[in-house]
Amino acid sequence: MMTGSCIRSVSRTGNGNDQFTTHSTVVLVHLSRDSQAAQAVWSVTDPRDGKRVALKKMPNVFQNLVSCKRVFRELKMLCFFKHENICDFGLARVEESDEARHMTQEVVTQYYRAPEILMGSRHYSNSIDIWSVGCIFAELLGRRILFQAQSPIQQLDLITDLLGTPSMEAMRTACEGARAHILRGPHKQPSLPVLYTLSNQATHEAVHLLCRMLVFDPSKRISAKDALAHPYLDEGRLRYHTCMCKCCYTTSSGRVYTSDFEPVTNPKFDDGFEKNLSSVRQVKEIIHQFILEQQKGSRVPLCINPQSAAFKSFI
Repeated sequence: MMTGSCIRSVSRTGNGNDQFTTHSTVVLVHLSRDSQAAQAVWSVTDPRDGKRVALKKMPNVFQNLVSCKRVFRELKMLCFFKHENICDFGLARVEESDEARHMTQEVVTQYYRAPEILMGSRHYSNSIDIWSVGCIFAELLGRRILFQAQSPIQQLDLITDLLGTPSMEAMRTACEGARAHILRGPHKQPSLPVLYTLSNQATHEAVHLLCRMLVFDPSKRISAKDALAHPYLDEGRLRYHTCMCKCCYTTSSGRVYTSDFEPVTNPKFDDGFEKNLSSVRQVKEIIHQFILEQQKGSRVPLCINPQSAAFKSFI
């Protein structure tokens, strides 16, 4: 994967791969023609300083304009993303305020995909992110993927096993085929109490928050603002501001806390840079120029050894 550190160099290898390298991450863009190839990530060691880095293969980078824009968006966002953790925006999409415009179904990894997307909704809101966070929260509690299915249909079946058969109102935005699939099956009762068995950390407050996040109807799903105000997060928030945050500080007389424990991010991410991109060639040139601008520095570029045994499995 890629982190928000500065891209240092780009070099061309004899087998047609572009190597994007950073001081904490290596991104290899593999120009694969296999449309079924999936993104893959390897953990490797940077020989220059011994730090662990991540190597990510991104297939079909310049296959079409959509793929080009996705890669450029991911590079640009992560290059300026000030965070130490590994992040991946490969399936991120810009929110669409116009409900008349159809939105892609290729958003969010399947295991964390909200039911309205699985059921073919043509438009969705940021409530799909609340669903994803709920799935990840349950995974952290249970140390296993909550809805681990082999296909979107099986994914939907696992969701209804937990939440029960949704009402017609909850399926109002679903496509006809998905709605028929649900109605053909036996009526299921909710089994939400099973969430208490995830672990001994699944307290009443934790399960209550999970149940507010994992709601089939997106209009009834808890908002991010209300989720942050949930009692379950009070203790963790206090711990964070007691010893880990940078907005509070300690004096001889005690801890001085910030007046706003949950500040609003401002400004929002601006995607205007990609609105005028109209061809694959144009995006290639812009990505190349972007890398050249970011590589200014004295650090020696990190190159991948095509003779290594790991490289053969990578490509």
